[in-house]
Amino acid sequence: MTIIDTHAHVNFNAYREDSSDVLQRSLDNGVWMINVGSQYSTSKRAVEMAQKHQQGVYAAVGLHPIHLQTGLVEIKGDPEEIQFQAHGESFDYEKYKDLAKSSRVVAIGEIGLDYKPEYISFKTKQEAVLRQQIDLAKELKLPIIFHCRMAHDDLIKLLGENNSDDTTGVIHCFTGSWKQAQSYLGMGLHLGFNGIIFKLNLDEIIKKTPVDKMLVETDCPYLTPPQESGRNEPIFVKHVAQKIAEIKGLSVEELIKITTQNAKKLFKI
Repeated sequence: MTIIDTHAHVNFNAYREDSSDVLQRSLDNGVWMINVGSQYSTSKRAVEMAQKHQQGVYAAVGLHPIHLQTGLVEIKGDPEEIQFQAHGESFDYEKYKDLAKSSRVVAIGEIGLDYKPEYISFKTKQEAVLRQQIDLAKELKLPIIFHCRMAHDDLIKLLGENNSDDTTGVIHCFTGSWKQAQSYLGMGLHLGFNGIIFKLNLDEIIKKTPVDKMLVETDCPYLTPPQESGRNEPIFVKHVAQKIAEIKGLSVEELIKITTQNAKKLFKI
């Protein structure tokens, strides 16, 4: 039975030495995946990985809000943080558009808003770049993988102002309130759940969310489920599916079947 990890980062440096082994191990175990970019370099790597496989490995391309070029060079924190901010990336619409034209690209993402204290000072720029990337997704008729941390109300407002009727996609790693979930669901968006469900009590939201609007993911190499140790991998998405199935009173086979259908429909896989 195939299961789709709708948010993986095997294109990240954590897998630089063994990405081919991780991909093959996943495919051998019936796990397909979407490798999601966070800046141009990781987006390009995701596309290159996907192009090496006829099926089972797909890509999303986008500029994550924490990778924006801000012009801020004096940020409290360690020197690496200051250096990172000074060397962020400016969003190049045409460059990402060309990359996204690959037949292996199934979404724009991950893109969105991040209001952690070290990033909230440039929220206006985050919103501006997010609007550009939403426009790109609309032009290419691609769904969006949204990143949203501590910013759900502003994202909901922005989507409402941005004529979200023709915007499809998923709120990755959803940790908001049920009221916020209802707003996203009312826009036709999906909610993505990963190993964070073992750390936060999201049981009531999972119970209330229609199963046909749910996606399973790992966000690997992060958020390793407690049943495993070390670096997360796409094959560990099975633990997320098992937990959600238990909460919703479904068999894991039924949960996997439905969420896989959801992913194939949303991402046109």
